Amino acid sequence: MRLGKSLVAAGALALSLTGLSTGANAQVDPNLPEYQRVSGISGSVRSVGSDTLNNLMTLWLEEFQRQYAGVEFSVTGAGSGTAPTALIEGSGEFGPMSRAMRQSEIDAFEQRYGYPPTAVPVAIDLLAVYVHRDNPIEGMSIAQVDGVFSATRRCGGSDITRWGQLGLTGPWANRDFTLYSRNAVSGTYGYFRDNALCGGDFKPTINEQPGSSSVVQGVSESINGIGYSGIGYLTSGVRAIPLGKEAGQYFEPNAENAATGDYPLARYLYVYVNKHPNDGLSPTVREFFQMVLSRQGQDVVNRDGFVPLPEAAASRFRRDLGLE
Repeated sequence: MRLGKSLVAAGALALSLTGLSTGANAQVDPNLPEYQRVSGISGSVRSVGSDTLNNLMTLWLEEFQRQYAGVEFSVTGAGSGTAPTALIEGSGEFGPMSRAMRQSEIDAFEQRYGYPPTAVPVAIDLLAVYVHRDNPIEGMSIAQVDGVFSATRRCGGSDITRWGQLGLTGPWANRDFTLYSRNAVSGTYGYFRDNALCGGDFKPTINEQPGSSSVVQGVSESINGIGYSGIGYLTSGVRAIPLGKEAGQYFEPNAENAATGDYPLARYLYVYVNKHPNDGLSPTVREFFQMVLSRQGQDVVNRDGFVPLPEAAASRFRRDLGLE
């Protein structure tokens, strides 16, 4: 399955989310099939890629290991940019990514193997803008987010350097920002740059962090802090603020607003694999995806703070993989 534009377009994501329940996390779709254990599964698998997916991959593989005690696994989460290389070099069976592969990465894989990598959407993430828990801001537009984080301001806003420019008053009015960001190897970094900065450049004062939890921790420890990370990293020390495409029209980062397309920073999370067009997947990799795209697998998604796939989407992805 070559990754199509429809899989990463906001409209396709909104359509695939139709039917999700409301709240910070959606409930697991009861129409998802129960996973049925099979015999003969063993071996060793390695996951190399996204930090955002690091914990989720670990939880999935732990659940998989409970089903199949003979399976050993390792998970390395240094950033989405490490996944394509691992798949090309054969140092990982799974390449979790919080963004779609770039065309140059697909071309490099195809040059090595003669066919493209296979992208499997496995969950939905809502990318959140976090502020300190005591920050009273009501919300931000994408142009305002761009004005805070970007040096180039391609989203059409103005340069924003003080909280007062976002409507805060009193002691907040003249406070500047302490900006936190993922580092450039991260798919979250690339997604935020493309969708919240309209492809522009970050300000040089940004504090790049090696992991998503480090971003949230930095914001929680700074009264002036603002940063971005997946909604699954929400803690009591920060607030995930409502966002909107237009000033004054803000939407909470939840499944309902992702489904309608109102929340502007919703995305698929992927696991890429090397799937030969004729030979297909190994039995172990095949059963892993069968579990991930089942009710048990999507329950893990929900418990880890992400949005589970509805059966309408999961069944399509299972068919694409040849699982049904």
